[in-house]
Amino acid sequence: MQKRWRIRPHDPDRIAALQRATGVSAVVAQLLIARGIEEPTAAQIFLEPKLSALRDPQLLPGIPQAVEVIHAAITSRERIVIYGDYDVDGMTATALLWRCLKLLGADVGYYVPHRLDEGYGLNDEALTKLAAQGARLVITVDCGATAVAEAETARRLGLKLVITDHHLWADRLPEVDALVHPRLPGSSYPFGDLSGSGVAFKLAWALCQKASNATKVAPRMKDFLLQAIALASLGTVADVVPLVDENRVLVRHGLMSLSQHPTLGLTALIQVAELTKKSQLDAEDVAFSLAPRLNAAGRLGQAQLAVELLTTESEERALALAQYINELNNSRQSLERSIYLAANKQAQEEFDPHGDAALVLAGRGWHAGVIGIVASRLVEKYHRPVVLISLDQVSVAPGAGSARSVPGFDLHAALATCADHLLGFGGHAAAAGLKIEETRIELFRSQFCEHVAETIAAEHREPELWIDAEAPLSAFSLPVVTQIESLAPFGQGNRRPLLCANDVRLAAPPTKIGGGGRHLSLKLVQHGVAMRAVAFGGGEWAEEIEGTEGPLEIAFRPVINEFRGQRKVEIQLADWRVATGSVDGPAAVAVGSPASSSRQAG
Repeated sequence: MQKRWRIRPHDPDRIAALQRATGVSAVVAQLLIARGIEEPTAAQIFLEPKLSALRDPQLLPGIPQAVEVIHAAITSRERIVIYGDYDVDGMTATALLWRCLKLLGADVGYYVPHRLDEGYGLNDEALTKLAAQGARLVITVDCGATAVAEAETARRLGLKLVITDHHLWADRLPEVDALVHPRLPGSSYPFGDLSGSGVAFKLAWALCQKASNATKVAPRMKDFLLQAIALASLGTVADVVPLVDENRVLVRHGLMSLSQHPTLGLTALIQVAELTKKSQLDAEDVAFSLAPRLNAAGRLGQAQLAVELLTTESEERALALAQYINELNNSRQSLERSIYLAANKQAQEEFDPHGDAALVLAGRGWHAGVIGIVASRLVEKYHRPVVLISLDQVSVAPGAGSARSVPGFDLHAALATCADHLLGFGGHAAAAGLKIEETRIELFRSQFCEHVAETIAAEHREPELWIDAEAPLSAFSLPVVTQIESLAPFGQGNRRPLLCANDVRLAAPPTKIGGGGRHLSLKLVQHGVAMRAVAFGGGEWAEEIEGTEGPLEIAFRPVINEFRGQRKVEIQLADWRVATGSVDGPAAVAVGSPASSSRQAG
């Protein structure tokens, strides 16, 4: 679906003022202001986030109580079990806290529920099994805030329960021995967007302080925390929380730790992901290479193996697990491609994907662990809410659905209006899951699409692409793009800068690359300057863009590609169109130039 391009407003005087006050280039100054950062002090903090900017873990709501409960269990040698989640945030939080408690001498194990058999969060059957196996304290990570009934089960079983979570709760909070949460009611913690692994890192830090009897932890615990921050950064990036404030600090320093002091398991995972030749890993390496591999294990019901990878002390076992998880990811990609093709065909042949307010698609044998990814791809393609329902191949068991929304539309509220047709649902505004009887799908589809048509705002019906500035390809020298990289880590809340250029032409026919030809490689030229471009997920553009006559306008993100020790600039193509000569919004500004923006980031 064609996107409306909008260019962000700019003020040359404000850009110049920030440039003078901080010594950054015009390029970085403009991009900082586009992110709402205008004060010189705020700019310096953003560009150079220090570990000292992390708040004392004792300030996190629930930490003091949790530390006392856990410390007492360690001292009395009670069996402790960490109860995690099957996504990357939950896996890394589980591994991080398990490593901490092992270091402190605890009798500790971990448990991760099976995605397809048990679903998300605490469940009574698992708690009963853990109690029978001798557990006396259960610590949740990345789950538990909604476990009101399960907390009562734990109490009945004689289990102490500490919940650490960052998700929203239901009508009331569970009654437990301690509840650690950055948004706990009545608290004044200033940053509520920590990930589950970020919360676990804070708890581990506080436990190390307790064991050291000081705010400054003992040397061996400091070494552990510097390694643990790599796990926290992995979970934080993968969970798509905003990379601002404490999350920015965790990820910036965690990525350095990931490159310099990785665990054996992460070393093996980096190896199979073919990232060993990079001098420094970035958040996009985590988001697009490491996290999908770990997530594949969870999606295909083998999250326990991913946690084992993150905790093993055997180099041989780490490599074997990493290779197996890499194969799982290959299987996940194959499943994803197959389901995407089937779902997209259904959307085009049985419905009107460009006219219907929403898409509700169902298929037999669609893997329930993968349909969420496919739903996201269809949302990106058609820019409307999408629900994908997996039906069993042979039985009439209820279907499992995953739903994804467009920005600004509350998916959870929409499902609530259709609750009479559902066996159950949960999630939030952007993503949700549901269960439904096959016989109710048509009624649900009709009511859901009707609700979307009546409530979705007009501005959310058309996808928009917000562009930071217009600039010629010649502006993006290696020094300039190196300066842009000083704004990293990039991700949710701090997207990699998006620029646009016009009068661009193909220098050679485009080439499909990647599994199934999903991606596109191009050579583009503008005013004599040639540059390689890659369009991730843009394989479907190949024939259309090759058949276009005349110049193009492109929206792109400049990046530095490292290959065999060489660093050069290339671009990631986000969108393109036949040249119109204009972009919606204020007049474009040329970002940087080789003459004025040659200062390298320090």
